[in-house]
Amino acid sequence: MKFGYSDTCLDHETGDRHPESPDRLRAIKRGLADRHGVEYVETEPVDRERVLSVHEEEYVDSLKTFCDAGGGNWDADTVVSDGTWEAALTSAGLAKQAAVNALDGDDGRQTPFSLGRPPGHHAVEDDAMGFCFFNNAAVAAQAVIDSGDAQRVAIFDWDVHHGNGTQDIFYDQENVFYASIHEEGLYPGSGEIAETGSGDAEGTTMNIPFEPGTTTAAYLAAIDEVLGPAIEAFDPDLFLISAGFDAHEHDPISRMRVSTEGYGCLTKGVREIADDADSALGFILEGGYGLDTLSESIREVHEVFDGYEPMVPDEEVSDSARDILDAVKSQEEFDGLSADSY
Repeated sequence: MKFGYSDTCLDHETGDRHPESPDRLRAIKRGLADRHGVEYVETEPVDRERVLSVHEEEYVDSLKTFCDAGGGNWDADTVVSDGTWEAALTSAGLAKQAAVNALDGDDGRQTPFSLGRPPGHHAVEDDAMGFCFFNNAAVAAQAVIDSGDAQRVAIFDWDVHHGNGTQDIFYDQENVFYASIHEEGLYPGSGEIAETGSGDAEGTTMNIPFEPGTTTAAYLAAIDEVLGPAIEAFDPDLFLISAGFDAHEHDPISRMRVSTEGYGCLTKGVREIADDADSALGFILEGGYGLDTLSESIREVHEVFDGYEPMVPDEEVSDSARDILDAVKSQEEFDGLSADSY
C-alpha cells in the first residue's frame, strides 16, 4: 500500500500516559518494516482555508491561539501541545492526499492509507473532542468535492467509537454518505439507528450500533447485507474508510471482539464494495490504542492488498447483532435507497 506519513505528526505530544501518543505511529512503522510493497509518501499540511471548509472560524482561531500559548488540556481527554497545530494540519493534509491519490487512480497495491495523527472523526464543526482537532476524513471529502474531482463521497467508519464529528458535519449534505459501525453506549454516546440525516440528506447517514462483545461475524454481515447495498445505491466516486482499530478484541479501551484476521476480512469486504461501485478507495487512520494490535491490524490490511486471502471466521452472528441489522434494514430510508435517490 501507499502510506501517507510525516514525522510532523509525532510533534503532537499528549503525555506519557495518554493512549493517543506518538508511539502509535512508531509501532505501525515497526510493524510494516519487513513487509513487501510498503511505500511511504509525505505531503504538505492543509492550509487554514481548507480547514475552514468544514470547521468554524472562531474555533479554528481559538485552537491556533491555544497551541501558540503552549497548549494544555482542551478538555479532560483532549490534550494540546505546541506541536499540535502543525501536526493537525499535516494529519488533515495526509488524509486529503489519500483522497486525491485514490481518485487519481492509485489502487491495488498502491491503495492509499493515511497514517496521520491526531485522529479526526470526533472533531465537530466548532470544537475539538475525543483526541481530535480537525476532522481529517471530512477535510478530505470536502476537498475533492470542492475541486470537482468527486461529486459524491461515501465514508465508512469502522472505529469502535461513533464518528459524531463526521456525521454532524455532513448530516444535511446529500453528496456525502456516512456509515458507522460502533459499540453502543461507548463515547461519545451518539450514533443511534434513527439518526439518518436531515432535509434533502435524509437517508445519507447509517448507524449500526452493536452491543459490547460483538464479533467479526456481525461486522462482516453488516458489510454484506447493509453497507454494500447502500454504497452501491449511493454510487460514490470515492469511498473513504475511517479506519480505527480499537474494536480489536485486545484493544485496551473497548469491549468489542474483532480479531486481527477479522480486519483482513473487513478490508476484503470494503475493497469488494469499492470494486462493485466502481469507486476509488482510500483509508484514513482513526483510533486503535493497543500498540501491538494496532500495528498487527494495519499490517493485515496491507497484506490483503498484497495478495493475502484472510480466513473468514467460523462463527455465528449473535441474536443481538442480528436484531440491530434487521432494525437498520427496516428503516424506510434504507428500503428506499436507489441511485436515483441521489
